[in-house]
Amino acid sequence: MSTREPHTRAEAPWHTSGTADVARRLDVEPDRGLTSDEAGRRLAEHGPNALEEAPTTPLWRRVLALVTEPMTVVLLLAAVVSAVVSRELKTPVVILVVVAFNAVLNLVQERRAETSLAALEDMTVTRSRVRRDGRTVVVAAEDLVPGDVVLLEAGEVVPADGRVLTSAGLEVQEAALTGESAPVAKSPAPVADPDAPTADRTSMVYMSTAVTRGTGSAVVTATGMGTEIGRVAGLLGGAGRETTPLQRQIGQLATLLSVVAGIVIVIVFVLGLLRGEPIEALFLTAVSLAVATIPEGLTAVVAFTLAMGASRLARRGAIVKRLSSVETLGATGHIATDKTGTLTLNQMTARALFAEQRLFEVTGEGYETTGELVPAGDDPVPDIRDALLAMALCSDAVVRDGDVVGDPTEGALVVLAAKGGLDVDAARREWPRAAEVPFDSDRKYMATVHRWSAAPLAGTATSSWLHARAPEDRDGARLLVKGAPDVVLDRCSWLDTPTGAVPLDAAQRERLERLNADIGARGLRVMAVAQRDLGAGEVDLAGSPDALDPQVVGLTLLALVAIVDPPRAEARAAIRQAHEAGIAVHMITGDHVRTASAIARDLGITGEAVSGPDLDRMDDAELAARANGLGVLARVSPEHKIRMVDALRSDGSVVAMTGDGVNDAPALKHADIGIAMGITGTEVAKGAASMILTDDNFATIVAAVREGRGIYDNVVKFVRFQIATAWGFVLIFLTAGVTGLAAGAPFTALQILWVNIIMDGPPAMALGLDRPGDDAMERPPRPPHERILNGSRIGRILYSAVVMAIGTLLVLVLAPGEEPGHGAATVAGTLAFTTFVLFQMVNLLNVRSRDGSVFTRHTLTNRALWGSIAAVLALQVLVVHWAPLQGFFDTTSLSAAQWGLAVAVASSILWLEELRKALSRARRRPR
Repeated sequence: MSTREPHTRAEAPWHTSGTADVARRLDVEPDRGLTSDEAGRRLAEHGPNALEEAPTTPLWRRVLALVTEPMTVVLLLAAVVSAVVSRELKTPVVILVVVAFNAVLNLVQERRAETSLAALEDMTVTRSRVRRDGRTVVVAAEDLVPGDVVLLEAGEVVPADGRVLTSAGLEVQEAALTGESAPVAKSPAPVADPDAPTADRTSMVYMSTAVTRGTGSAVVTATGMGTEIGRVAGLLGGAGRETTPLQRQIGQLATLLSVVAGIVIVIVFVLGLLRGEPIEALFLTAVSLAVATIPEGLTAVVAFTLAMGASRLARRGAIVKRLSSVETLGATGHIATDKTGTLTLNQMTARALFAEQRLFEVTGEGYETTGELVPAGDDPVPDIRDALLAMALCSDAVVRDGDVVGDPTEGALVVLAAKGGLDVDAARREWPRAAEVPFDSDRKYMATVHRWSAAPLAGTATSSWLHARAPEDRDGARLLVKGAPDVVLDRCSWLDTPTGAVPLDAAQRERLERLNADIGARGLRVMAVAQRDLGAGEVDLAGSPDALDPQVVGLTLLALVAIVDPPRAEARAAIRQAHEAGIAVHMITGDHVRTASAIARDLGITGEAVSGPDLDRMDDAELAARANGLGVLARVSPEHKIRMVDALRSDGSVVAMTGDGVNDAPALKHADIGIAMGITGTEVAKGAASMILTDDNFATIVAAVREGRGIYDNVVKFVRFQIATAWGFVLIFLTAGVTGLAAGAPFTALQILWVNIIMDGPPAMALGLDRPGDDAMERPPRPPHERILNGSRIGRILYSAVVMAIGTLLVLVLAPGEEPGHGAATVAGTLAFTTFVLFQMVNLLNVRSRDGSVFTRHTLTNRALWGSIAAVLALQVLVVHWAPLQGFFDTTSLSAAQWGLAVAVASSILWLEELRKALSRARRRPR
């Protein structure tokens, strides 16, 4: 999907051309953007704005890799030796069938895992704000074309190469392309040197780089493989799938078990030689036993289980970018969560307005502009047009049809201005922005500058919005500010009243601060709006935000706006469930302590409430000691978030951290599980996170933890099942070889291979589809570095293996009388073989719960498991009773009584395990 550059080599490079020349060459009006029809035509011409994917491995290479694995090679050698030595084909044919079955199974597992991961990648589609048809719209980054005018702001990732058209303090970190970590200031001014290196092209922005500060716009000059990052994409395409800590632990475990199994196989082989058994039969038995006891499929099934688990998480609204996060979720002990949009609905609504010394109630909900401003009392309605105009102009949000594009808080202010009677779109056209100081978490305010000379004159459609107190110096400008009340108040010297601006004295300041605190204590967010009129020589409109910042003083306070973001109803239940699961929840927010504490109490978050300055007074040791007891952290900076995450992790706990802004990215990387907001989150935050919430909902985090615990449990179940079967084989063959209980091998090679299919086939894989148990959120988090085979699990596995081995050997030795025409050994062997297969089916049910009884509703929830059990039982009946399969597997028909005996003996593992579980539950029951 290459993209050719839309200019010829004879034309000047984009970075040296002026903005007007660039717009002409790309045939676009920067203020209107492309039309939808033209964008569609260019998309067809240039192709999607995406990098070419690495070529997939051909099927024949995958098959070759599978058949050249050591254990598969051993099986194929065994088939050849069997054919040469025994001069019969049934054993070689069955071995080849097993090889083919395992190869197909691995290919299917691999394919499903890749499909699941690809689906997750497709869900993390980057979206961009562009101008099309004269409007601001949001489109998928893949649909961008040369000539599109893209709007950029801090926290976003640049979606394509582009020529900067406007810049308000725009800075971009280009480490992804140049390796230079320091952000680069961007400007519309051309760069004179046509051969300037990429890092010095300050008039250009490049795909996959991160906007760290300010706002701006750029016209797309190249997309897809035609971008700078596209030219080096080959260097990025060779990365393979990650191996998670759990997978590495499983690989080490498989190696250890293989060594143990190899030693046992050698012992069995030597004992057979001492008893005088034919060497060709011993060789085939040893190879078959190796395949059955060495867990060669363990790592593949674990990877499959993790990938399928990631798909289930995605369906719940949690997109996991790395498989390691799936297993880590189950060990989460702390969730440090943002408030806005995560614990609340993020549908900001202005509820009250204090302006012109009067309090107004604001009616209406969400981002619908239906509603009005209702003044308290019967006094005349004061003129608050200056305040409403400031709310509309000092905001970037666009509200249409009940939806907001941009910051939700700004959306509430824009809606409030509209409810007050202002035509927001007309006001923005007639008062264009000349300069700005973008909002960031350090300043905690946003400022914009609008020239008076651009204001409408008398008689125009919106002349009524030009306040009567406009200055005589119409060559000056008006500075508008909105932000946190404490920050804005510190920069105010005047207060707007019905009779004009009056000095803001200590008494008035105290009254306003008390009003702000009282509103905040009710869980409402307060925004302050202010202005200052500037003379012609008082402001440098071409200056940077840092240069403009000193002018943001001596302001006149216009209004305080009380905005509510109601708590999510489901968040309360999720927090309660997290507490029951031993997970501590910490709210981290930029709100005041009183505001945050009120919301925390409403949601059920417990613990001490502290502010950022409180944290500054604690050293790292004190913070680590108190961190577990801190429920609310208010008025915090990004550095405070990092300190809190590190303090929570200091005792080895697993910490999940949510965030949405560019300044949250460091904390997200510090956390064990960084969680970005999919709706409100910036692209930088999403890039730093290991999990993305598609609904920005705290309840989804708790649901993901529950799924994570269930996924880890499923891996443990599979390990327990497979190793119990393998060790059961080891004990049977070792005991039979040492004691001479069987006149030869207890099972034939083909019978061993049949059980191996059960171990690695659909019945075992179905364990990975188990839903989380009812007790998944009723136990504390598991230790993060817990070994997959800890002491208690090894004990339970050995317990199961011993029961299966004793039961099978007893049936083999004490089998009832034979049927006419068959030898006693054949009846005994068939009965023992069938009993061992039934042991596996019963043990599948046992391993599904650590201490819970099989006789619960949960046992019936996995339809795939029951379907696979039914299929295996049906096939076992055919193996025992259908003549063609009897010949293959050296079996004979069993009577109903003999089947009953096999079922009774195999069920013993169920009753004994139920007894063990009951005793375990009794020991844990509080006295």
